Amino acid sequence: MALWWRDDDATQPTPALARLGAAARRHGAPLALAVIPAHMSDALIPAVDDPVVSILQHGFAHQNHAAAGERAVECGGDRPATAVLDELAAGHTRLAAAFGPRFSPVMVPPWNRIAPEIVTALPDHGFVGVSVFGPRSTNPAGAGSVAVNAHLDLLSWKGGARFAGRDKLLRLCAERLADRRCGRIDPDEPFGLLTHHLDHDAETWAFLDEILGLLAAHPAVRWTEAGALFDDAAPGVNAAPR
Repeated sequence: MALWWRDDDATQPTPALARLGAAARRHGAPLALAVIPAHMSDALIPAVDDPVVSILQHGFAHQNHAAAGERAVECGGDRPATAVLDELAAGHTRLAAAFGPRFSPVMVPPWNRIAPEIVTALPDHGFVGVSVFGPRSTNPAGAGSVAVNAHLDLLSWKGGARFAGRDKLLRLCAERLADRRCGRIDPDEPFGLLTHHLDHDAETWAFLDEILGLLAAHPAVRWTEAGALFDDAAPGVNAAPR
């Protein structure tokens, strides 16, 4: 089984980011870091100059553009699609210049929400794929675009970010892997671990170390770098939020 790891919201070097990279190296787990282009510090570039780290694009400014009363969204919302796509293209340009071949042009929309018309237009703006949260749909994303999503978020978000709990996460991990084996969801989609290093407490860090070790030790698991996944994956995207 192909396994991958995505971490969201990177903008600058922090002790938490250094700790994240150390965990990736310790467990031999490639880390796909979703960077917010508009807020990225140039100091981030050397800080993540590590073969274990690849770069994805996390929206543009992680700014909510939802209409009043709607759920938060940046890649869509209450503005023209052209305005959204122009921002995303500007973010693409900045990350490509900063990280070169280490940048995989994959859109990770803030809040895991993206409007269908934005998904459809992404390939025309240089993007090869999309990553949200939850099992991908069997509906195609459009020519030249693929989906590889995350499936196990270590945090719970209702009422503010906090550790989701060891017992709950182990149960969810087992259930979601069983869904693959039983064909209830796409069995070919790589299984994605999702973290947010800026919001981790001591319990979250401890569990991250535990689950990385458990997964790495399993004979059926194959850690895979994000760029390779989006090169190999079958087309499809789930544009629905978690």
